Amino acid sequence: MKQIQWYPGHMAKTKREITEKIKLIDVVLELLDARIPFSSQNPVIKSLIGNKPRIILLNKADLADKVELDKWINYFENQGIKTLRINALSGKGVDKILPLLREVTKELREKEFNRGRTSRPVRTMILGIPNVGKSTLINKLANKKKLVAQDRPGVTKQTQYIRVGVDMELLDTPGILWPKFDDDDIAFRLALTGAIKDNILPIDEIVIYGFKFLDRYYKNKFEERYDIKVDIFNILEIYDNIGTRRGCLLPGKQIDYDRVNELFLFDFRHEKFGKIILDRVSEHV
Repeated sequence: MKQIQWYPGHMAKTKREITEKIKLIDVVLELLDARIPFSSQNPVIKSLIGNKPRIILLNKADLADKVELDKWINYFENQGIKTLRINALSGKGVDKILPLLREVTKELREKEFNRGRTSRPVRTMILGIPNVGKSTLINKLANKKKLVAQDRPGVTKQTQYIRVGVDMELLDTPGILWPKFDDDDIAFRLALTGAIKDNILPIDEIVIYGFKFLDRYYKNKFEERYDIKVDIFNILEIYDNIGTRRGCLLPGKQIDYDRVNELFLFDFRHEKFGKIILDRVSEHV
């Protein structure tokens, strides 16, 4: 796969803003997609935050394979990073964020108290790649619709400060994604979950990658969903069988491969194959 350049101008600006404002922040909330805990990490974030305390929030945890997600949580915790599983849309687990922020900043707040400084809200910043759920999480925390939240990558465009109760101040930033994908697996996994726009990669290549992934890790779910037998060495047959079973047909009963692509991506992104995780701890540690 050729190297992909994908670095909108507003994201370059955001990187500069984060660098300028990180000094004002007590702790960073890094929001990851629980289905891709490795691929949805942004390597730039680590260099930007330096030694700032970091909490990892695994969003859309209800869509993820619990067994594999537990492995990732253990991995992060063993690195000394506090980790929570949440669902920003439903609010599940969101109520645990503020208590964890207080725990992580306890030593800092005690030092400020001993210096005679008055109590103030914990200052935090939510960082993550596009479409991971930052605006949705802030809306849930603030209990009102503060930001535009749409199911399109990169929709949050402006930096905003938001007060959450009396104990938290949030700086929201647009997602920043590295300018090129040196790893094909990361690119395809981002595409499969909708973190990047569908026109960044050839859609048939995204779908075929999904076929192969499901065949390797969740073959039974793949076959049950479409009531077919999967021979991964015959991709065209998989397309034909899905198209026939689901009525994705052109005049003359020819298979409409574009509709099969759309159907598969919809199913993949909406839990039709059950709870899955694309990133495996064993592949990355």
